[in-house]
Amino acid sequence: MRQIKDQLPGVRTVITTEGGAPEWQDFAAWRDAQSGDDPRVPIDTKDIAIQLYTSGTTGKPKGAMLSHANFLNLVQTGNAEDKPEWNRWSTDDVSLVAMPIFHIGGSGWGVMGLYHGARGVIAREFDPTKVLDFFEQSGITKLFMVPAAMQFVVRQPRAKTVDFSRLKYMLYGASPIPAALLKECIEIFKCGFVQMYGMTETTGTIVALPPEDHVEGLERMRSAGKALPGVEIAILDADGKPLPPREVGEIATRSGSNMAGYWNLPEATASTLRGDGWLRTGDAGYMDEDGYLYIHDRIKDMIISGGENIYPAEVENALCDHPDVAEAAVIGVPDDKWGEAVKAVVVMKPGKQATATDIINFTRERIAGYKTPKSVEFLPALPRNPSGKILRRQLREPYWAGKDRRVN
Repeated sequence: MRQIKDQLPGVRTVITTEGGAPEWQDFAAWRDAQSGDDPRVPIDTKDIAIQLYTSGTTGKPKGAMLSHANFLNLVQTGNAEDKPEWNRWSTDDVSLVAMPIFHIGGSGWGVMGLYHGARGVIAREFDPTKVLDFFEQSGITKLFMVPAAMQFVVRQPRAKTVDFSRLKYMLYGASPIPAALLKECIEIFKCGFVQMYGMTETTGTIVALPPEDHVEGLERMRSAGKALPGVEIAILDADGKPLPPREVGEIATRSGSNMAGYWNLPEATASTLRGDGWLRTGDAGYMDEDGYLYIHDRIKDMIISGGENIYPAEVENALCDHPDVAEAAVIGVPDDKWGEAVKAVVVMKPGKQATATDIINFTRERIAGYKTPKSVEFLPALPRNPSGKILRRQLREPYWAGKDRRVN
């Protein structure tokens, strides 16, 4: 800060956190010196409330501008008595904000509890041992976590002894969850589970799978659920035309929760948020005859091998069914014969070992032959961004170095 301060003539005040420096104001002291009076600044519902940055797993993060109306849309849609039990709040609820606040799963979840007058317990940073402490100390009734965080918490040896009796619902989403991990969490937490699908650009959740659909063996359990009231979902082909049930295409959505746009990126805004109000999510999936949405993967992560479309999430689920596999990621690598070949990157559970042949043969019993990994790499951990999403781009890069395009 000292090096660049002279280059910032417009900066009037520097406020420090995490210790700071003597020549600048400490955050706590600056905050406590402010007036508690209402500043009486007129605010329109169309004004931007929060600008959150996308996770940037396939490119540079973009600033999604979310208005007050975006946040209010879903909570004010319909009558309170018509909402399902998992989506009802009371002032007796204790909400754990365990995800980072720069993520819609953190700030969006925090605003939801604040709106309904619930008590909010905000984690300084995600720490699985402290999450268990919060359950014991504060009697958490609701929380949202991404699958990677759920895995860290449930695999703590102490998790089996913690009292989760006050926990009513665990909501999860932001990335695919292996079926084995979900089953493990259901056994430990013994509460209602709600899968949520959404993105920063939709101000969070737009589709939900309720607890009653979390039944092992039920086809719907593989889905993300159905659109929430006030949300439209469509599956579009490459030309933007709607597809019939069970045909895979790009997921599009239209609702009052769609962002105002990307900050200072008009072209990116226009390609994502069309003039007709439909937002292109960049996710591939299909809908069944009853309106349940099934997510395949990010369109940019799709592998095309021998002309067949392969979605990493399906292969990863098969890999994670292996009893000794902790987590896995699937990428496409160049292949002279097939264009791209499926490669698995696997993290084994502590003390467990397997060969590439073991892993490949295991998946061959569960998915179609052309989707089976052709090679396996073992790593001690998968690279992730701060919101827990696997950085497939980082895993792919060594194999695509020197090529003009990331398709073969």
